[in-house]
Amino acid sequence: MRSGKTDKRQVQSDLLYKSRVVTRMINTVMLNGNKSLAEKIVYGALSKLAEERKDALTAFEQAVKNVMPVQEVRSRRIGGATYQVPVPLKHDRSEALAVRWIVQTARSRKGKPMLEKLFEEIKNAQSNTGSAIKKKEDTHRMAEANKAFAHFGKF
Repeated sequence: MRSGKTDKRQVQSDLLYKSRVVTRMINTVMLNGNKSLAEKIVYGALSKLAEERKDALTAFEQAVKNVMPVQEVRSRRIGGATYQVPVPLKHDRSEALAVRWIVQTARSRKGKPMLEKLFEEIKNAQSNTGSAIKKKEDTHRMAEANKAFAHFGKF
């Protein structure tokens, strides 16, 4: 049996842009606890995105908003069969998936430094193209295909 709910941790806003989404991106890019390197990568990509900080932040937030999914499918075992049940997403989960997908697709590119790859992926997400947008569309397509099992969705 599961015990009680845990409290949601509040992500601190970053020092340069004063944004929680940028902090989430930094924490997702970070490997092996090397936060200063992750900050250099993310801040470098954002500074290439636009000359002014305010413009860079709005462009980045627009890119994340374009990648954020509305619903996903979750496996639900009912009567010996496993169904993919479409479930609407809360804002935090949706934002976390969007940031994760942007970083994963940037990492999967080859032949360039991470700063360049992240910049290109954010730019593609801002213009509604690229692998992260494709991942979102695939998720929505799967949820739409399994709409018949939505009545099982009592999570």
